[in-house]
Amino acid sequence: MLGWPAPFEYPLNTMLYVAGALELIGGFLLLVGLFARPVAFLLSGLMAFAYVIVHSPQGFFPVLNHGEAAILYCFLFLYIAAAGPGSLSIDAWVERGHEPAPAGSPGST
Repeated sequence: MLGWPAPFEYPLNTMLYVAGALELIGGFLLLVGLFARPVAFLLSGLMAFAYVIVHSPQGFFPVLNHGEAAILYCFLFLYIAAAGPGSLSIDAWVERGHEPAPAGSPGST
């Protein structure tokens, strides 16, 4: 998508560019933990769609059609959508920012 480490040499295909943009932006949002649940759910659907469109016509089993990565990411993103982001994510930081400080901490009066 960005031409690194190898140049992008595929013909103009809208589906490739949309999937690439979703993966690039969604991957960054998941990396920092911003809007993690909806982004992970969207990326899980994208990986399921990629498996059905690209890999399943070549055979049923992921080992035979080289779709292991698509299936792995599909279920990994689905897990993140269900479990939520971790405690070091921006979503958790924003959520904690609205809670009052515990009694006895330096910021409480």
